[in-house]
Amino acid sequence: MEYRRLGKSGLKVSALSFGSWLTFGKQIGAPTAEKLMAYAYENGINFFDNAEIYAQGKSEIVMGRIIKKLKWDRTSFVISSKAYFGDYRNGPNQTGLSRKHLVEACHHALKRLQVDYLDLYFCHRPDKQTPIEEVVWTMNHLIQQGKILYWGTSEWSAQEIMEAQMVAKEYRLIGPTMEQPQYNLFERAKVEVEFAQIYKTVGLGTTIWSPLASGILTDKYLRKNFPKGTRLGMDGLEWLKERTLQDDRLPKIQALNELALDLGISLPRMAIAWALRNPNVSTVILGASKLAQLKENLKALGDQDLLTPDVLEKIEAIVDNRPVPPAW
Repeated sequence: MEYRRLGKSGLKVSALSFGSWLTFGKQIGAPTAEKLMAYAYENGINFFDNAEIYAQGKSEIVMGRIIKKLKWDRTSFVISSKAYFGDYRNGPNQTGLSRKHLVEACHHALKRLQVDYLDLYFCHRPDKQTPIEEVVWTMNHLIQQGKILYWGTSEWSAQEIMEAQMVAKEYRLIGPTMEQPQYNLFERAKVEVEFAQIYKTVGLGTTIWSPLASGILTDKYLRKNFPKGTRLGMDGLEWLKERTLQDDRLPKIQALNELALDLGISLPRMAIAWALRNPNVSTVILGASKLAQLKENLKALGDQDLLTPDVLEKIEAIVDNRPVPPAW
């Protein structure tokens, strides 16, 4: 396993990490979840990602029970939670980024995960109804109390992140260390262009999610019949299917799949290796519902050298979506 610094911080996270969105507490049972986490840990993954909203809190409960059962050394792994959407409660103070919700959500996450502190705590979305000063101060109070070690954001804009950094600088507080954006061959602009200056100015780390674009960067959607048991076929995720499985992407996926096969690897491995090659990516979060899937995707770490400049240009020609920096 390769380990990378989380931005400019001293924390080192595995280049490939493991997340439980849409799987733990919903798509797979606890025995399968345990096999996946154990295999990930045994193969060097040290960062495990979670959130209050995942399976309405059940995902954190499942992960917490597994960690307790496996008796991992607490200093050997990094665990996260995220707050904004709430768990199964949606009252006026049970969602958002108010001091009340951030503190209470942190306490609930600690209880569900059965740990004394969170290594990483994310603001899962920006909250227009809460002053950024309140968010930054709250996160610093949680750090001072030893309940979290680093705080960050997820799906915030560069402007919103810099507003938080400016507040932190003004009051001599700790600003966000990391951002968790979506990043894959079809979603690139934020990571490659919008955040370009922030990597340089504040040393932002990234824990990117959906490297396989919710599973479309595989060969499963190239088949005639829609595959059963996939996240795009799950009830309640019709919005994700509509947004992700666009008709104009299918020919590109076919061409990418053929290129990957020419390299002697699978399309998922090529897509993950492509994301890993970005020097501003601290860690790529993998999701899996089957052990064979996780084993295959972990091989992407050794595939990075296959993506030579010539291969990368072939990929660019296929996706034809290279983000254009602003003319300034």
